[in-house]
Amino acid sequence: MQVEGYQHRHAGHCESGVMSALLSHQGLELSEPLAFGLSSALVFAHFPFVRVGGVPLTSYRMPPGHIIKGLERSLGVRMTRRRYRDPARGMRELDELLDAGRPVGLQTSVYWLPYFPPDMRFHFNAHNLIICGREGDDYLVSDPVVEHPQRIARADLEKARFVRGPFAPRGLIYFPTDVPQSVDLAHAVPRAIRRTLNINTRLPLPVVGLPAIRRMAKTLREMPRRHPDPRYQRLYVGSIVRMQEEIGTGGGGFRFIQGAFLQQAGHALDDERLHAAAEAMIAAGDQWRKFALRGARLVKAKQPTAQGFAELADELLACAEVERKAFEALRSTL
Repeated sequence: MQVEGYQHRHAGHCESGVMSALLSHQGLELSEPLAFGLSSALVFAHFPFVRVGGVPLTSYRMPPGHIIKGLERSLGVRMTRRRYRDPARGMRELDELLDAGRPVGLQTSVYWLPYFPPDMRFHFNAHNLIICGREGDDYLVSDPVVEHPQRIARADLEKARFVRGPFAPRGLIYFPTDVPQSVDLAHAVPRAIRRTLNINTRLPLPVVGLPAIRRMAKTLREMPRRHPDPRYQRLYVGSIVRMQEEIGTGGGGFRFIQGAFLQQAGHALDDERLHAAAEAMIAAGDQWRKFALRGARLVKAKQPTAQGFAELADELLACAEVERKAFEALRSTL
């Protein structure tokens, strides 16, 4: 039986979609773009020293859990989180919360969610979803990236919650326990924008923000000389594109969500500067999509060439420039 009053919401990204749905169910109507933007989740990061599948980790948003913590800080929401060593206890407490009429957010592994098509399952252990009811040993799943609610068997859900590996969920469940009934956007929006700017333009780290984009462009340009193995070249570029276009909403998509946040904030605060910043951020998303398309073509090439990598690096530098202009537009709103 589904939790009374809960409504499934289709969203672009799992964590922002889950928080939007959970807070709205508790009476704080919050769109996904507002959940994403107010948590200051937008970033670019490329970590040569962190390997996933043999290649460096690339990310277009802050780490898993940041949106939840960011909304706690930005809105004054209080969240309860629980992790478990004992899977049986974790499943039992999930049942108790559902029986008490509370929808619950979970961190899971995509690989063990049977409602995903087989070719879309991979070992990514930080996928967020909501369990909004149960019938016997079947659970009702409100997954924001899936259009309609789904069902999952108890055994499959337990595997998805207690899988091991990077970002292992350890049975994580979370839910809001104290939710304000309104948001002071005039106060929250500038604070969120300032944090986003600090993360992307002021951190003294070459692996985060605009410096990381330019550094990765240099790596791509030098790829034929430093890593002549075509298999590794394809794997490296393919990982960047996959992280952008397939995992979550991806690089361009996150920029579009940030643009929608600025549009909604601009309407609420009647501020034309926010609308101008939104257009600049959407332009950044468009440029990232161009980069992904060129990268996908290079991966499919029989023999990647030095010219191909040089053109891909140029496309990435264009991303850095358009993103720089978007951040300048953001700064002007302060």
